[in-house]
Amino acid sequence: MELSFNRILKEEIDIIIPLIQQLAITPISAEVLKERFTEMFSQNYTCYGVFDSDRIIGVFGLWEMTRHYAGKMYEADHIVIAKEYRGKGVGKQLFAFIDELAKKYNAATVELNTYVENFKSHKFYMNEGYVIRGYHFQKKY
Repeated sequence: MELSFNRILKEEIDIIIPLIQQLAITPISAEVLKERFTEMFSQNYTCYGVFDSDRIIGVFGLWEMTRHYAGKMYEADHIVIAKEYRGKGVGKQLFAFIDELAKKYNAATVELNTYVENFKSHKFYMNEGYVIRGYHFQKKY
């Protein structure tokens, strides 16, 4: 399987929505997701699709920022691979792509968040060299 990692433009948001909806613990409508992603594109955010030929099989985003404790960094966001492609090495290739970007643009670190209950992802990320450094807290309004 030969994969490609292509930047998704704001005008192409609709192709990522079905994959993004797979991540939600509580369902989020396509309309709300489109509105949120439209706003994200106006910030330091870049979206990528993972393609097997011309079929989108995954999606992830990268936030570029500078943090006082890390310097220039990327935060990987909403990483999802279509169910039928999981366990086939797509994630390893995806993270190799992220590593290449981080090195190319002189990022000091790559960080990410994952749901506490997503034990498979914890093991995967640790195998990719990520370490748990803290907790992510949230207060909703």
